[in-house]
Amino acid sequence: MGRTPPHPEVSQFDLQQVLEALVDPVRRSIVAQLDASGVDIPCGGFDIPVSKSTATHHFNVLREAGLIRQYYVGTSRMNSLRRAEMDEVFPGLLDALTRQPVRKT
Repeated sequence: MGRTPPHPEVSQFDLQQVLEALVDPVRRSIVAQLDASGVDIPCGGFDIPVSKSTATHHFNVLREAGLIRQYYVGTSRMNSLRRAEMDEVFPGLLDALTRQPVRKT
C-alpha cells in the first residue's frame, strides 16, 4: 500500500480547493469522462490534449482536492471519481458540472 498516494478525508474537503481544481478545462474533462464512463480509468485512458507530465499534474490537483481516488492495479494507476463523497459534502456540484459541456480554452 506504500504506492497508493494520500487522499484527503471527507472532513478535509474544501470548497475553494475543489472549485480551483475544477476551473481548468482539462481537469473538468477528466471528471466528466470518469462520471460518464461509470468505471475506473487508468491515467493513460483519458482523452486529454496534454503531455504525460502535465496530465500527472492535473491528476494530482484533482486527487489533492478530493475529487478523485487513485490506486494501483499492477503497474497501472487507476482513477475513480469520488462522487458519493463529493455529493455528501457539496450536493449537486458534480451534477451541475457534468451537465455542462467542457469548453476548450
